[in-house]
Amino acid sequence: MARTTRWRRFLIWRLKHINNQNFMLILSVFVGVASGMTALILKTAVYRGREFLLEGIDWAYQNYLFFLYPMIGVGLTLLFKKFIIRDFVKHNITAILQAISKRNSIVKFHKTYSSVIGSIITAGFGGSIGLESPIISSGAAIGSNMARNFHLNYKEITVMLACGASGAIAAIFNTPIAAIVFALEVLLIDLSRFSLIPLLMASVSGAITTKLFLDEEILIEFAINTPFAAKDIPFFILLGILSGFVSVYFTRVFLWIENKFEAIKLLRHRMLIGGLALGVLIFYFPALYGEGYNTVKALIGGRLDEVFRSSLFENYTDVWYMVVIFIGAMVFLKVIATSITLGAGGIGGIFAPSVFTGAMLGFVFVYLYNHFQMGEPLDANNFTLVGMASVLGGVLQAPLTGIFLIAEITSGYELIVPLMLSTTISFITVKSLQKESIVTTQLARKGELITHNKDRAVLTFMQLSKVIEKDLKSINENATLEDLIKVISKSKRNIYPVLTEEGYLIGVVLLDDVREIMFDKEMYNTPISNVMIMPPASISYKDPMEVVLKKFTETGAWNLPVIDEGKYIGFVSKSKLFSAYRQHLVKITAD
Repeated sequence: MARTTRWRRFLIWRLKHINNQNFMLILSVFVGVASGMTALILKTAVYRGREFLLEGIDWAYQNYLFFLYPMIGVGLTLLFKKFIIRDFVKHNITAILQAISKRNSIVKFHKTYSSVIGSIITAGFGGSIGLESPIISSGAAIGSNMARNFHLNYKEITVMLACGASGAIAAIFNTPIAAIVFALEVLLIDLSRFSLIPLLMASVSGAITTKLFLDEEILIEFAINTPFAAKDIPFFILLGILSGFVSVYFTRVFLWIENKFEAIKLLRHRMLIGGLALGVLIFYFPALYGEGYNTVKALIGGRLDEVFRSSLFENYTDVWYMVVIFIGAMVFLKVIATSITLGAGGIGGIFAPSVFTGAMLGFVFVYLYNHFQMGEPLDANNFTLVGMASVLGGVLQAPLTGIFLIAEITSGYELIVPLMLSTTISFITVKSLQKESIVTTQLARKGELITHNKDRAVLTFMQLSKVIEKDLKSINENATLEDLIKVISKSKRNIYPVLTEEGYLIGVVLLDDVREIMFDKEMYNTPISNVMIMPPASISYKDPMEVVLKKFTETGAWNLPVIDEGKYIGFVSKSKLFSAYRQHLVKITAD
């Protein structure tokens, strides 16, 4: 009770002394620091855990541990979700977008820590996933719950959620600009000073937090040794096209495997099938173990022996076609390993796997070109880095995020032209083949996807259940005109649904159609079926709002009935739809 009283006093004091805009700035700093500390804990725990598990391993004889560790990690994560947090919700960007569109940007509190703990277990034991999505999920949960505790409105909660995500990305990569771009490109649908300044504060706070405390060896940084040359432009264009095709492959394979695992109802079967499949993949291709950033660092550093270590290809780093087969296989296998890890029960994301896949693609592309001496040698590092941005931008369908992420990771903009060129071409290629990204496909199918198209975004926020009118008086199918007149005398509406005994809608009666005969007593015995008509269309209770508006447009009607498997629910009027549309438009765009 005393704690509640103190909190109430603080809220009253805050309202008196700190206006909303200033308070949002202060809160964004706290959210950024909290997200940064979360990223710090997660990255350090996974890195040290990997060191502990692999320390002292005789790579020639103990590589069977690559088979066991990921299975153990997936199993422990599944047990954690089932018995500790007791929730099987996803810890990814898709879940955040769904929270924004359908849950008023409210993220469950347990995600502030469950995403981190789950991904530490999964990735620590070598699960082939990325840590970025869990960190983003945790940061978003921190921002959302802080905002809720201070009783902020929907718009402000959404901004704080984005601040948490932005602070998390800035912290894990030390890329504050890329973090802001990601939040604006993927999460937020309205750009204004209201959202931009808090994002800046949160992003900088997150980046400073990890810069101060995170060990340099854990930070992901790459150096550019060879400047970009204009003569390489045709090859960057070709790499962009290839990246687009690989991004589409990545997306479709991931979604296909995810659907297959969701069809397996028993969790122990998921864990067993996924664990065995993952163990086999990593046993034969150890480079798939964990996030994969160590492999990418070794590849860019020219240390192929580390990339091939403990694999069947270990002794063939000097055989060009074996290098191509091994690295080429990584391009196609990483997404399979990631999908299996997540499908089996692990917690993680597709950020790092996308970057890993792009790195493998860029390297094998330039390796083949240089081996066959098709012209003046190309710089392998530059193409590896550009491949990372191109595939990431293609998979997320967020090209600016890919561009700025790699530009900041390399501590400069030396590659900005090829990054922009290749990533844009990859994005265009993907868009021509895959309408939705890997994080928006499922939401788009359900009609729950928010977009930067404000019209579509508003429709996504609108809920059919909130605009259904249930005050219309109905009449039984066996009734007569006399019965209808009695109903009309008690009603203020001019539409009367005709229902069966079971509640199924079979037609409607319009007041205008009976106005001239309703006072003629000789017509009182007229069956209701003689005066009823069929509505021009009906709305299913499960129809998304885009479909609802399309039916109004096609029929020209002002009122349409809503049914659920044939049973009458109520009516929706065009005027109420327009009123709700305007309210939501103000809600998401007000500064």
